[in-house]
Amino acid sequence: MLVATLSCAVQAKQLAIVADKANATSNLTASELARIFTAHSRNWPDGKSITIVMRDPSSADMQLVVRKLMNMTPEQAHAFVLAHRDAIMVADSDDAVLRFVSTSPGAIGVVDLYSLTQDVHVVKIDGKLPVEQGYLLRGN
Repeated sequence: MLVATLSCAVQAKQLAIVADKANATSNLTASELARIFTAHSRNWPDGKSITIVMRDPSSADMQLVVRKLMNMTPEQAHAFVLAHRDAIMVADSDDAVLRFVSTSPGAIGVVDLYSLTQDVHVVKIDGKLPVEQGYLLRGN
């Protein structure tokens, strides 16, 4: 029974895409976000380089991102991150993601909705915030 409970907890995860406060991008389409997370889009419209900051792609927290944005298995995503160290940084906690994104122009990160701070701004996906029905990174 414990496994079923943990499985439900993982699936109930709500993630938020965050950027530094100076980043003018407030909305990305799911397609644009996928291009960023698969390193096909490397620069913001203003020319700044994009640095992706995420937790370990093989962790339970990142399964939604790996599946919906990267369209990879956890193993493929881990290898992809290793091959793209110039564009992707792996942080050991949501706090570390938020610290890096808030102080690094051009950084974009993914964190648990309940870890958000006022040091970053949440980027909408397809016009939706993490709390809205139909939000792409809602684990349901």
